[in-house]
Amino acid sequence: MTDTVPDPTLSVLLRIADALERIAPPARHAPDLTAADAFVWHAAARELSPVAKVNRVELSLLRGVDRVRDTLAENTERFARALPANNVLLWGARGMGKSSLVKSVHADTNKRLAGQALPLKLIEIHREDIESLPTLMGLLRQDKHRAIVFCDDLSFDGQDTSYKSLKAALDGGVEGRPDNVVFYATSNRRHLLPRDMMENERSTAINPGEAVEEKVSLSDRFGLWLGFHKCSQDEYLEMIDGYVGHFGLKITPDALRREALEWATTRGSRSGRTAWQYIQDLAGRLGQRLEG
Repeated sequence: MTDTVPDPTLSVLLRIADALERIAPPARHAPDLTAADAFVWHAAARELSPVAKVNRVELSLLRGVDRVRDTLAENTERFARALPANNVLLWGARGMGKSSLVKSVHADTNKRLAGQALPLKLIEIHREDIESLPTLMGLLRQDKHRAIVFCDDLSFDGQDTSYKSLKAALDGGVEGRPDNVVFYATSNRRHLLPRDMMENERSTAINPGEAVEEKVSLSDRFGLWLGFHKCSQDEYLEMIDGYVGHFGLKITPDALRREALEWATTRGSRSGRTAWQYIQDLAGRLGQRLEG
């Protein structure tokens, strides 16, 4: 009995098929959003990592931002209840609690609506992964949960064109933005672009108005613009008092005021972040843990 001679063409085709399977991108798997209430998106792996404990503060401790707090909370609750809601851009002064507010409102909304709606999910996407936003939204589209996709400190510089992916995702293209997804972002810039970049585009263009229209129009994709401004001395001290009362830190009012103002003066800044940094220093000196 003679051995069968392998078909050389078939052998080549099989090797090609094996090679194509190895280089093909991994199949998309539906994320398990029941694993946690917050996740981090990893674009390279196309997966969501659950966050067991979110770094956030109680909503009641965020002072000096009452108007924007209420507006964001109302928009978030409407979204959680499957009612129409807007994408949100939180912009303005550094350290005034923009990202803290997003995380605190998310937790507060889930607490208030417990038993009335499925838990709202918070998914953080890093600035450098913004081009993968359409992919993430595609994965979330078929899930029964509603999700806030959140990008902290979002801005674009130089010849960066990844803003086009963001515009496409916010507009939704032919399919439209998924009904179960909204996009929240924080930025120090109202239009997400530095002024000198916009002015340079305007000065070198044949039609200055149209030169920057595409980039400036990015911020128009956000239905809500919530502005954060530098706080006054009274608002700064109110933040300090709120933290001290909440954590039960033992210090006299006079000493607290004197130390808090000196802390802000040495840093040249009054903000929620400055107030929190002082509280951490105070608690450490007092030998008290920040719990509760």
